[in-house]
This record gives sequence, C-alpha cells and structure tokens, in this order.
Amino acid sequence: MSDSKIVNEVNSRRTFAIISHPDAGKTTITEKLLLMGKAIAVAGTVKSRKSDRHATSDWMEMEKQRGISITTSVMQFPYREHMINLLDTPGHEDFSEDTYRTLTAVDSALMVLDGGKGVEPRTIALMDVCRLRDTPIVSFINKLDRDIRDPIELLDEIEAVLKIKAAPITWPIGCYRDFKGVYHLADDYIIVYTAGHGHERTETKIIEKLDSDEARAHLGDEYERFIEQLELVQGACHEFNQQEFLDGQLTPVFFGTALGNFGVDHVLDAVVDWAPRPLARVANERTVEPVEEKFSGFIFKIQANMDPKHRDRIAFMRICSGKYEKGMKMRHVRTGKDVRIGDALTFFSSEREQLEEAFAGDIIGLHNHGTIQIGDTFTEGEVLGFTGIPHFAPELFRRVRLKDPLKSKQLRQGLQQLAEEGATQVFFPERSNDIILGAVGVLQFDVVASRLKEEYKVECSYEPITVYSARWIECSDKKKLEEFSNKAVENLALDGGGHLTYLAPTRVNLALMEERWPDVKFRATREHH
Repeated sequence: MSDSKIVNEVNSRRTFAIISHPDAGKTTITEKLLLMGKAIAVAGTVKSRKSDRHATSDWMEMEKQRGISITTSVMQFPYREHMINLLDTPGHEDFSEDTYRTLTAVDSALMVLDGGKGVEPRTIALMDVCRLRDTPIVSFINKLDRDIRDPIELLDEIEAVLKIKAAPITWPIGCYRDFKGVYHLADDYIIVYTAGHGHERTETKIIEKLDSDEARAHLGDEYERFIEQLELVQGACHEFNQQEFLDGQLTPVFFGTALGNFGVDHVLDAVVDWAPRPLARVANERTVEPVEEKFSGFIFKIQANMDPKHRDRIAFMRICSGKYEKGMKMRHVRTGKDVRIGDALTFFSSEREQLEEAFAGDIIGLHNHGTIQIGDTFTEGEVLGFTGIPHFAPELFRRVRLKDPLKSKQLRQGLQQLAEEGATQVFFPERSNDIILGAVGVLQFDVVASRLKEEYKVECSYEPITVYSARWIECSDKKKLEEFSNKAVENLALDGGGHLTYLAPTRVNLALMEERWPDVKFRATREHH
C-alpha cells in the first residue's frame, strides 16, 4: 500500500545526468539549468576565473585551478512544481569510473553536443554505458552563437554513430552572427534570440506562426531559404514518439547556446514533460517499486573532503523507494548493522544542507567513517542487494613510488580510501611489494597524487608498467582455480577489495590465457558486493 504523499513526491521527481565530451559546454549548461530553477542568482561562467565567481559545480581544489569538473556533483532545485535532481559528471578528457557509475543512479540523461564538432569520443563511451540500461536521452546541440556544422548532418551523425533515432523538436534559424533563434516544429512558433543575456533570466520573445508578417520581418532575406530547409527536415527526420524515447530508442533534439542562455529552458521542459519519474530498481531478491512505503537505497559514489573544514567522507545514496526521515533507523545490509541517520545531507554542489525528508529519485549524502562501500544497500530491515553498479576494468596503469619510505602505512591507507571512493583502483601483486594503480583517464593519477599530498601528507611519483588490462577472476572449480593461480602467479594481484585479478601484460597474452583456461572467467566488470 503506497502512501499518497509518497506517490505525489515520486511523480514530481526527475533525476538526470548530463553527458558530453570535454568543452562541449556542459558546465555552462549546468549553471544555466540552476539559473532556470532560480537556484543561483547569477550564473558563474566557467571562463570567469579571474573573479571569485567559480562555476558552482566545480568544487575540488584541482577543479578550481583547472576549470573542469572532475568529481560528480549533485544539485537539487525546484522547477515547474517538480523537484529536479541534476547529477553533474566529470567532463574533462580524463574522467573516472565515477562518471560511469553516476549513470547507474539516474533515470534519464541530457546529452550536450558541440554544434561545431558533433559526436565526439567521450560522448560515445558514455552513451554505451547509458545503453546498458536503455536510459532515455534528451539531446541539446550547443554553441549556436558560433559557426556550426549543417544541422541535418549533425542529426545524421547522431543516428549513425550513436545508433539512436534523432527527432528535432526545435530547428535553428541561422548561426553565429546570423543566429536569430529557433523554430518549434510541432507547435509552429519562433523563439527569438537576443544576445547579451547569458547571465540572467529573461522573458522570452515569441513570434506566433511561421506564416506571419512578423516572422517574415524577423527572418528577412533568409525566410524563403528557411522554408525550403524546413520542408526537407520535415520530410527526412523522425517525429517524436514518447514510448520510443522512454525505451531509449529515440532522442528529442533541441538547439541553442548555453553561454547565451538560450534553449536551455526548452531542454528542462522536455525533462519535466517527457522524462520518466523515478523508475523501479532490480535487486537480487526482487524488483523494488519507487512508491513502496518502506525505505531503500544504494551507494553509487563515495567522496572525501567535500568540506575543507572537516576531513570527512560522504557516501552518495540514490533513494529507490519509500521516504527518508531525519533520525530514522536503517539496516546497512552488507554488515547487518542497524544505524540511525540523523544528519543526511542534500547537496547544492559543495553547499551542504541538513535534510528533513527525501524520496525515491533523490540523492542524499551520508557521513562515512570508512564503513560504507560503493554498491552497499540500506533498507528498513529487508535484505536487498541492488544490481547494476559495477567496477569497470581500468584502461591505464602506473606503479607507485614513495618519496619517503617511512610513510608506506599512510600511502596504503590513503590509497585504500581513495579506491573505496572510486578515485582509482589499487592492485597489490602477489609476487612483489609493488603497488599498482589503475584508472580510466590519465587525470585520475594526478588527482590521486595531489590528494595523497594534501590529505595524507604523502608524496609519491609514478613509473610506467607493462600492463595492458585487468580482469577479475572467477572460477567455480576450486582445483582448477588453484592450478590456474600457480601457473599465472607472476601476473596475479589482489585489488583493493581483496578480489583476485589478472594483470595482462599484452592483449595477445590475455587472449591466450582466456583460450588456455576455458573454465576460468576473465571479467571486465565486477559487481560491487
């Protein structure tokens, strides 16, 4: 039996992440979305590094210096009688597993593309992760205030490269210095673009009907050409279909400029009108519905040092069902212990506020003193384990070297904590005292070194190491596993969680081992247990 307040709250929630290639304008669009939700009065453009107005969602020290969002920030704000949970993901060339895992905690995603560049490699990788759960995608083609590629060509590229149908909802009228606004294809009106309003909320000027004197005057000499282009678009493009969108088969496409604060509200309206409310979640035991009365949630990210004044760690939890109330008792399923949570946090980037209540779809923060791990489930007593929150095999490896050998204990402790948090993966080879770090992007190594220095007072350097990839080892036949372990010992290691891992020196070696040991499974992802 669902409580009607819970049903209403769940229906009003929209939880989504932004995915893009670096420099496609993701941090700027995040700022403008917050501006729409009246969560910030003035948008702190990422470029304004000389002033104190840093972009609201870039908060770790290194991010402040580089002007990029390395960690995943969470922001909640109201919009049109809905509660929006926006998860900002690292957009820099080198991001981490955090980004992949954040996509397990959302119900939809906003894909931001640079209109001058189209689909780029990082966007492809993130879309692959979205496809694991058929996440609905809304698309925004950004930077119309600059020169862009032919819009029809951009739609073709989305379809060909990302294997998803593209349905334009708005269509651009010119670009760069000739950018005059966008035309809403289904509803037949023009939204006029006026430059210079990037940092504030402005009233939108609308011209009703394309077939009007006002529209002809606004488009001038471009009018006839625009009409011809529209006929082509309407003949060649897909129409929006709500069900195909919810199934992850079709993406509605909007055009605009985040920097000019134009078109961002259309995207937010689409999330409210079309994107799903919090969805049911699969656990090992059963499927959990968001409107159930009993509370449940899972941890998808752990972050240290959100508060320079307190050296704490925060575990980010996605609520899957029921209601969080301040001071409630929860069962930490992995440990079997009951804990009373009186101080959960809601987020506005690094501004933290104590929380009275929260519902399915919301992201809350729990103070963590080392007992909580990624993938952990919390309930009101039921034994549940949510699935689909994997570790991803690292793609880059380095050997760690300590500058001061007397600090090896602090090094291990620091790396263990950073690994639990998902900042890196750490491997301890069986045959040596080396410590090997694995990452998805090069920047992760810099982040780890600077955080070890700042938070643990440990200085380290890195050396290259011949590792092509890591694979988690599984084998149900104990005798076979022992035989394999003896033969492969030179390349075996334990990861930070104590799981047996094979560090393959080359691609050829990995293929040979998989062929030679058919009973042993070499896994590229590992569920958090």
